[in-house]
Amino acid sequence: MKVSFLGKLAIVAASALVCASVSAADITGAGATFPYPIYAKWAEAYKAKTGNKLNYQAIGSGGGIKQIKAKTVDFGASDMPLKAEDLKAAGLVQFPAILGGVVPIVNLEGIRAGQLKMSGDVIADIYLGKITKWNDSKITAMNPGVNLPASPITVVHRADGSGTSFLWTDYLSKVSPEFKQQVGAGTAVKWPTGVGGKGNEGVAANVQRIRGSIGYVEYAYAKKNNIAYTRLKAKDGQFVSPDDSSFKQAAAGAPWAATPGFGVILTNQAGWPITGASFILMQQVQADPAKGAEVLKFFDWSFKNGGKMAAELDYVALPAAVVRMVETSWKTGLKGENGQPVWQ
Repeated sequence: MKVSFLGKLAIVAASALVCASVSAADITGAGATFPYPIYAKWAEAYKAKTGNKLNYQAIGSGGGIKQIKAKTVDFGASDMPLKAEDLKAAGLVQFPAILGGVVPIVNLEGIRAGQLKMSGDVIADIYLGKITKWNDSKITAMNPGVNLPASPITVVHRADGSGTSFLWTDYLSKVSPEFKQQVGAGTAVKWPTGVGGKGNEGVAANVQRIRGSIGYVEYAYAKKNNIAYTRLKAKDGQFVSPDDSSFKQAAAGAPWAATPGFGVILTNQAGWPITGASFILMQQVQADPAKGAEVLKFFDWSFKNGGKMAAELDYVALPAAVVRMVETSWKTGLKGENGQPVWQ
């Protein structure tokens, strides 16, 4: 059957519409490396279920904040929550997506995961360059019977703007007045000593490569790469291990509803001392409401279906009550340029 020229144009136009609709369903995000493993897992499952794709770039929290402010992605991700005044100034909304823990990791011959005990003040002194040998009396006192070498300690830290660094430095600032004064808490700080690695994967790679090193990564990276992590001294004086129960304990009773933008910081709480939420940042006014709605559909699906996947990767899903608060905030917090809500 012959098709007229106008008919061909109609077919091309229809095809273009189909392609446009498929493209509109694909979403982009960028930011924190801390939640990358679970976002990748959720994205794979979501695509299998819906056919819609998420392209997430793990470039660090600082990069994610810059990109969402520049409107080059559909959402940004940060492990450091923005303050209410910063959200307002940038026209952004914020909500938590997942919970997890940051752990100290070490490369010491014969030391297995969870064997070494550390306290926050000792780690702070290591990162300040005050404790330089593994057989320092402050370390050996916590680890009787553990054979610690008289070798130098190599400090590894993040080289990029990082929410993982924020959680790490926020915790060390809470347990060490000297660290707070000299370094402070932030996504990017002036480190007194050490070598840098880009992303959680860069820090993990450096610690694996350098004998006698210490670093910090999201727990899933330590487990995935079989790197020895340490136990930490909690607020009650007991040494705790990182796992979902200690992460949940740290998040229990957090004042989510009373904190603008849900910006709760969970460091130095009961349970695992360096627990944190990873946050999603979106433009309050959506130039493309359909894209904004698709971002929310992705996280709504993940909240409802991704708990088991999160647990398998040693993250903690948001409590159901927090999910309800988050999704209620979507109805009033995100609107199209015409003022219509993005989420019904």
